[in-house]
Amino acid sequence: MTEQLRPTYRWAYVEMLVSSLLGLVASLVLSADAVVLAADPTAALSCNLSAKISCGTVGTAWQSSLLGFPNAFLGLIAEPVVITIAVAGLGGVRFPRWFMNGAQVVYSIGLVFAYWLFYQAYFVIGALCPWCLLITVTTTLVFFSMTRINILEGNLGSYLQRRLAFPLRVGLDVALAALLIAALAAAVIAGYL
Repeated sequence: MTEQLRPTYRWAYVEMLVSSLLGLVASLVLSADAVVLAADPTAALSCNLSAKISCGTVGTAWQSSLLGFPNAFLGLIAEPVVITIAVAGLGGVRFPRWFMNGAQVVYSIGLVFAYWLFYQAYFVIGALCPWCLLITVTTTLVFFSMTRINILEGNLGSYLQRRLAFPLRVGLDVALAALLIAALAAAVIAGYL
């Protein structure tokens, strides 16, 4: 790790912290809404803005409890871990390679899950939840920041570290994340607004 890359880490950790804090807030709201919907599936939630923008419609679909409990509960577990990694990273802590590889695998699964849920809401359920969209965006941002850190620290192997150090230094990952979020926004605007 060179000193030239240190500021890149700092911004990645700050981005992870801010995104995971927003994701935690969204997970808390979605978890509370899940409890309300469990008691009354017809409850009027504050984010039920229309037939197309409706947390209630999404929250009562089977996809919202894929593992037998509300998906939002997963955020209550995952986001505090990311917050801890980000705060510790900002403080100069470097976690063991096995830990960061494990975090990368879990967050990669989380990214796939977030986009699967977006696909289900967009194409199958036919309604979008603003809080769920926030989770998709924050999961995307955390995934790219965590990947940046893991590549630059060599946690994903020295080959990737050597091959991707320059593209990361010039912000290729930031551009890819921005393009992905822009594509999400365009899809939401085109299909639901």
